[in-house]
Amino acid sequence: MKTFPMFLQMAGRHVVIVGGGEQAAQKARLMLKTEARLVLLAPELDPELAALVAERRAEQVKTLSIEVFKDAALVFVATGCVGLDYAVHALAKDAGALVNVVDRPALCDAVTPSIVDRDPVVVAISTEGTAPVLARQIRAKMETLLEPGLGGLAELAGRLRPEVARCIPQRERRFFWDWVFSGPPRAAMARGATREAAALVKATLANGSARTAQGSIALVGAGPGAADLLTLRALRLLQDADIIYYDRLVDPAVLELARRDAERVFVGKEVGACSWPQDRINAVIVAAAKQGQKVVRLKSGDPGVFGRLTEELDAAHSAGIPIEIVPGVTAASAASASLGRALTERGATDRLMLATATCKPGDPDPDWCAMLQPGTTLAIYMGVKKASCLTQSLQKAGVPMGLEVEIVSNASTAREMQARCRLGHLPDVLTRENITNPAIIFIRWPKQAVARAQTAA
Repeated sequence: MKTFPMFLQMAGRHVVIVGGGEQAAQKARLMLKTEARLVLLAPELDPELAALVAERRAEQVKTLSIEVFKDAALVFVATGCVGLDYAVHALAKDAGALVNVVDRPALCDAVTPSIVDRDPVVVAISTEGTAPVLARQIRAKMETLLEPGLGGLAELAGRLRPEVARCIPQRERRFFWDWVFSGPPRAAMARGATREAAALVKATLANGSARTAQGSIALVGAGPGAADLLTLRALRLLQDADIIYYDRLVDPAVLELARRDAERVFVGKEVGACSWPQDRINAVIVAAAKQGQKVVRLKSGDPGVFGRLTEELDAAHSAGIPIEIVPGVTAASAASASLGRALTERGATDRLMLATATCKPGDPDPDWCAMLQPGTTLAIYMGVKKASCLTQSLQKAGVPMGLEVEIVSNASTAREMQARCRLGHLPDVLTRENITNPAIIFIRWPKQAVARAQTAA
């Protein structure tokens, strides 16, 4: 290593930033995250820096002297002038300060890393100036791994450390802290449930052990297919899971993002193959959680949109298992994005209806006619097999057969197919183009179509 990573104590110390422009402001933004006192050395300051001085978050010094650099924790030089940068660097070095001169690596004692800030958890990434873009890419990856609430959990752990030493036997402490940072407390903090996380930790402290703590269930939306459409929370839960129960439509690329040693159990329904009834799925996810495992129930799209979510929620609640819902990108959103258009359009379609053509066995088909009114975009999930019935019902109700229809199958995946037609031609187009489920059928009935018809009449 040419540079040695180290964290500097900033409380009660001052940082000098030389310069009054944008580069100086960038360093000021960074240092404002610390407890250091900021000294801005420049005869004139841009509006952002001047505001910091006016708010007493920094002080301004207009005259350059060696005295201002004495005992400084760090000096940033960002004048934008080559000659002045060298002169300030020499003066600061004479004062014994650590110096960083912006865009001049040869003059830098200290290098500013890419930072992932989850105060008090801080990750610093450096490539020693060789590949800043790579450092930013690594930082982006770390941002996905460390949820925003992680710092709050670390602070809670720090406050409770004396109580842990008092209540938890030494041989149990490693297991306890692993449970805090890998189990339900971290999951609760990740979804913003600060009080719940604290209550879980304190209740376990009162019991004197975490080994009897049960697991948890997360109902996670895998999105429409493309792995990079996963939410950050979904990715974190997949990487923490002990066991993953996944549906047929979950793309294999999504499962590749899961922890390598996590058990994977397929619970989908294949045509002609043995299927998992819902009550069996409910039973196995609850049983796994009762054994202390972190369970992810991975569903395609968004689990709250036609995903049998309520039944699995009820099973977990009845068993007293902690459970959370992680939304995913629903297929209608992905399909609309693939088409390059919005789901709604101001002045044309200001109402969005989501409907499924796959209902509970024995239930009647949805009332398509009630859903599709002027000013509506109707998005029908899994509707390919019901296309003829759908078209006939709408025609009998007087819906114009000339309405625009767009179909997207396997949205966001390499298997994606698209087709466009008029409503009256929908069944024929699906057959001709060999489009199958999973698919979204969009039927748009803009307000303008009604207005034109009334004008023509």
